[in-house]
Amino acid sequence: MKHTDNHTSIRRYRWISYIFVVIAILILGSMLKIMTVDSGKWMTLAGKLKNDSIIDYPDRGNILSCNREVLASSLPQYNIYMDFVAGSQKDRDSMWLADMDSICNGLHRIFPEMSASQFRRKLQEGRRKSERHMLLWPRRIDYNTYTEVKRLPMFCLNQNKGGFHVEEHPSRVRPFETLASRTVGALYGAKDSARYGLELSFDSLLRGKCGYKRKRKVMNGFVAIPYQEAENGLDVVTTIDIKIQDLAEQAVMAKAEEIDAKLGIAMVMECSTGDMKAIVNLTKCSDSQYREVKNNAIKDVYEPGSVFKTASLMVALDDGMCDTTEIIETGNGVWHIYSVDMRDHNWRKGGYHTISLARAMEVSSNIGISKVINKYYKDDPQRFVDGLHRIGIAEDLHLPFQGYTRASVYGPHERRDWSRATLPWMSIGYETSLTPITTLTFYNAIANGGKMVQPRFVTELLRDEAVEEEFPTVVLRDKICSEQTLKKVQTVLRHVVSQGLGKKAGSELFQVAGKTGTAQVSSGKAGYKTGDHLVSFAGYFPADKPMYSCIVCFLKHGGVASGGSQAGPVFKEIAEGVMADIMKRDIIDVRSTSSDSRPALKRDNGATHINHVVRALGIDVLHHQPRVNCKKGIMPDVKGMGARDVVCMLEKCGLKIKISGRGQVVAQSIPAGNHIRRGMVCRLEMK
Repeated sequence: MKHTDNHTSIRRYRWISYIFVVIAILILGSMLKIMTVDSGKWMTLAGKLKNDSIIDYPDRGNILSCNREVLASSLPQYNIYMDFVAGSQKDRDSMWLADMDSICNGLHRIFPEMSASQFRRKLQEGRRKSERHMLLWPRRIDYNTYTEVKRLPMFCLNQNKGGFHVEEHPSRVRPFETLASRTVGALYGAKDSARYGLELSFDSLLRGKCGYKRKRKVMNGFVAIPYQEAENGLDVVTTIDIKIQDLAEQAVMAKAEEIDAKLGIAMVMECSTGDMKAIVNLTKCSDSQYREVKNNAIKDVYEPGSVFKTASLMVALDDGMCDTTEIIETGNGVWHIYSVDMRDHNWRKGGYHTISLARAMEVSSNIGISKVINKYYKDDPQRFVDGLHRIGIAEDLHLPFQGYTRASVYGPHERRDWSRATLPWMSIGYETSLTPITTLTFYNAIANGGKMVQPRFVTELLRDEAVEEEFPTVVLRDKICSEQTLKKVQTVLRHVVSQGLGKKAGSELFQVAGKTGTAQVSSGKAGYKTGDHLVSFAGYFPADKPMYSCIVCFLKHGGVASGGSQAGPVFKEIAEGVMADIMKRDIIDVRSTSSDSRPALKRDNGATHINHVVRALGIDVLHHQPRVNCKKGIMPDVKGMGARDVVCMLEKCGLKIKISGRGQVVAQSIPAGNHIRRGMVCRLEMK
């Protein structure tokens, strides 16, 4: 019996030991799994649970213009709060009773949208409820406004005594407001999360890397000791020229309002480098105001219309099919081809009849170009399409923007809907889809001696003003066509402006070359019957020694549509504005006889000293009258001011500005001295 009990006990101990061994193995396996497979998850969790680590957020990098002017930068903004429990009750009560009037009047002066009595009721309500975190103003404020609030009684005291405290938020600001806004990009509110544009394309570089600090107790407090330094974001130097961008935007805005366009686009590119000096995308919004809503220049594809005829001509010349002297019979302006009527723009006047191929380009004859292309390529249309790809009209530009659209130029091998009528219509800018920047890149290659360069938006990355990385010009094609073909095309484009439909794009100061374009816009199932047209002008200047290429496009509905008379003048205005800084002319040639040539001197705090200097030098100056401070709700006298200064000043006063003309303000719709309120519209006439 005793032997049996011992045997049973040993067996039980053996099973217990087996169980402990299995448990030990499971524990060891779990430890190994945590140390290897799940190590990343637990390290992340540990990082979140550490209470002795503080994240040191880096400063987001700036986006700069080509002249290193700030286009986008990060500045702090603040929410302001009041703690009505801070300090001793006796001190609080005495201070509120003594300073309530000055506090409320001071807040009303800083935030005129709320009256002093409204602030009084708000503060009294907060005191009654003993709120610890009452929001004083519903919106975030900048640093200058914060410092003004900080000077008020009680607000200037320590947080533990006065109760005034703030929450700081990083915010992205653009000193030039909406200028090139779609290209520069934006963030989601005050978050460090990019939405579009260069902000999104270079987000990882602009963002920088976070640092970390550990809290260490020293005496009765804690000190944050950095153990990993934050690495601030890089500054991005763009190719945007603020002067050219402003010039192009104002010119497009004025013409878009004049012709009631749905959309206005303009781009200026430096020929040799491909640097985009300006890119304008203005969409007419529901309130009839023009704003940059989308980067249409790189995302929207259109049938380009007659600006495509240059590519058709280049292919035919380069293939040796014809010459610019070839004679074409265009008849009375109507050509019935493959059961469809093709018309020239002057068909109601009888057409152009017998003209040369060069003249067909000058007057943008649809029949002239399509007859030539159909004659030589109808039996082998794929050869024509291959030629278009050879000259780079459908080149992938590899733009540094998410969502950019490639050109669509497909031949009979890629399209199921190809018909005999496709080729002649393709030759004049239909049956294809191009973005405006694709068209501009092609014309820039013509100006650049046949070398096609990639549009460049960023030249350098800077760290502490030192160059971290450079972005050289990228050559997409060394030669888009033969030298002989290129010279003939360049001659034709000069003649389009000098003796063709592009005369309004020309300048008396220098030669311009380019091509007009007017195309009906298809709207899906509605076809071409909606009445929408894309009018454009693409070219370069000066034609003899090209420096810049430019394209101007307007999408409009109804009425007269003409690339030459609607897009051409805007091209001219931009070209002459750009060349004004380059051409060296005698001061008498550019002096306006209708304006005072004396330099203007504003009457401000420093005027006394400046006046003393100019008198000592014998300079006669024109004194401006003192301006009224619009922050007090009074309209200032803005006559004589430039567009950028006046818009910046009046928009800060809450006014909506509409400008007509260029130069200096000569008339304002709200007279100086009148009372103004936020949201009012002020129209300014400039000359």
